[in-house]
Amino acid sequence: MPKRENENLSMKEALSAFIQKNKLEKGMDKVEAREAWARLMGNGVNNYTTDIELKNDTLYVALSSSVLREELSLGKSKIITMINEEMGKELVKKLVLR
Repeated sequence: MPKRENENLSMKEALSAFIQKNKLEKGMDKVEAREAWARLMGNGVNNYTTDIELKNDTLYVALSSSVLREELSLGKSKIITMINEEMGKELVKKLVLR
């Protein structure tokens, strides 16, 4: 039976340790980026969002509306700042709207 490292861990600490030990941070960051986009953009933009993918430090967002894509492209830097603040770390440095 494996030995326990510490008897008194909170659930958050235990999950964080598990994620770090098994090198799952990148996968969790991808999920968090999708959730942050959905929370920040709201239903109006989410209805036209077809795909969201985080690769390295670039967030790729596929949109079904060219008009919406143009509108969002005007505020890319603000969107990047909002997403990074929502996630609590500077993960996204570039936003590509497709």
